[in-house]
Amino acid sequence: MSDLFSVLRREFIYIWYYFELQFWQIFRYWVLGMLIGSFISVFAKGKIHDIFAGMKDKKWGLFGIVPACLLGIASPLCMYGTIPIAASFRKQGMRQDWLAAFMMASILLNPQLIIYSAALGKTALAVRIITCFLCGCMAGLLVSLFYGKKEFFDFRGFEERASHDTHPNLLIRYLLNVWRNTKATGPYFLFGILLSALFQRYVPQDLMVNIFGGNEAWGVLMAATIGVPLYACGGGTIPLLQQWLLDGMSIGSAAAFMITGPATKITNLGALKIVLGWKRFALYILFVMLFSLLCGIAVNLIL
Repeated sequence: MSDLFSVLRREFIYIWYYFELQFWQIFRYWVLGMLIGSFISVFAKGKIHDIFAGMKDKKWGLFGIVPACLLGIASPLCMYGTIPIAASFRKQGMRQDWLAAFMMASILLNPQLIIYSAALGKTALAVRIITCFLCGCMAGLLVSLFYGKKEFFDFRGFEERASHDTHPNLLIRYLLNVWRNTKATGPYFLFGILLSALFQRYVPQDLMVNIFGGNEAWGVLMAATIGVPLYACGGGTIPLLQQWLLDGMSIGSAAAFMITGPATKITNLGALKIVLGWKRFALYILFVMLFSLLCGIAVNLIL
């Protein structure tokens, strides 16, 4: 019995060491991401959406996909918050391809996740921003090409939700948003670090290199596939990605994971299934998997 206790104690010490080490590496990015994300949500969200709504009268054609995609990245809302606003934009006459670019970019990235991703290094951060932007642009382009004269979205039943940021005191409003943000992301952040610590302790580095390393399409495909069931929260996957990159994951594989993960997160899929229907929903999944695979291969070839 004492031998078992000694083994368990030793393993706990090892795991705690890895946990604490990575916690302090990432903690500042998590805090900064929450502070900035809450600031944008409280003080800039309305302005971002007003700018996008104002685009509907512009005669930009396909070029409008670019600013729509950038505004989607800047929007701090989750998908369940984005869809009702998108429904409102559509009622006002917003083009479907612009909406598709806005929503795709909003699914993949937001200001808070950009700050989190800085923990992965400058190269991974730049790759994430560029690939997510291109994915949003491609989504808008495909909707324009194949659904230019047909309705792509079905927003019936979606109404814009009431904002939680209503306290008359701006400082208190901001602090309340930070608190909600902490409760929403904190458990995933800690769980992600725990998973990373377990990976470091029990998964051989050679295995990670064999699965995700090198420039092979197989590694990119595996990363794209594992992003589907594993991704629950953007902040929670940063510790895993950080460790995987250190263990030998290629940057292209990381790019594929960073696309399929948020794009197929279960909460996002639930909302998208409602507004797309089964046929277009299946096309969306196919698009995400193919784009992530091709994008990951391209990133590996370039870098």
